[in-house]
Amino acid sequence: MPVLHPTTEEFESVIGSGAALVDFYADWCGPCKMLAPVIDKLSEEYDGRLKVVKVNVDEERELASRFEVASIPSVVILKDGEQKAFEVGFQPISVYREIIDGLI
Repeated sequence: MPVLHPTTEEFESVIGSGAALVDFYADWCGPCKMLAPVIDKLSEEYDGRLKVVKVNVDEERELASRFEVASIPSVVILKDGEQKAFEVGFQPISVYREIIDGLI
């Protein structure tokens, strides 16, 4: 499954069921650009078991506010719409794998 880029209106239907990883980013953010290949790799590794979503904080301010994103990149991991983890800043892929493996 490719990385999804839902609007605020589409967001609930995307994250409402199953496991989802949401990457809050901005195009101008250096650490966000460093994290992008990690997010893409997770999307490939967990294809069919994890929805991977990217939310541009400049375009979807309401979603960023809802999750209280103060710094980017911020990654929220959810299970059936409920927040299970919140990681701020660039993290190695192992951090995300450990959280995801505990949920799926």
